[in-house]
Amino acid sequence: MPDAGPPDVPVPKLVGLMAVDARQAAREHSVLVAAADRDDFDQVTVEYVVRQYPLPGVEVPRDAVVTVWFDLGEGEGGGGGAGVRVPRAPGPRGGGMRRELGEPDEPPTRAGSFSPCP
Repeated sequence: MPDAGPPDVPVPKLVGLMAVDARQAAREHSVLVAAADRDDFDQVTVEYVVRQYPLPGVEVPRDAVVTVWFDLGEGEGGGGGAGVRVPRAPGPRGGGMRRELGEPDEPPTRAGSFSPCP
């Protein structure tokens, strides 16, 4: 009977961990970890994982590679990466005097005003 190979293992949750902790968690769960956005991943320690693939809980073969992405920490590039998005305030609302358009040969009148009856 052919050997079925090593059993699949669940991918650990690496998002939110510092790089050093993500590497340790990967080792403990029998998967490898690689950084898509860092060539010096083996030296990275304090950056936090902000995204990973495959997602946590997915069953993968033992020693499969989990890819992670980082957000730089304070003092190491200004906290770039994903960052926090601040919603923009809506543009100015229409206000002030509005004019209604009259019939084609009539001058416009102010909204809410009325013309005296003849």
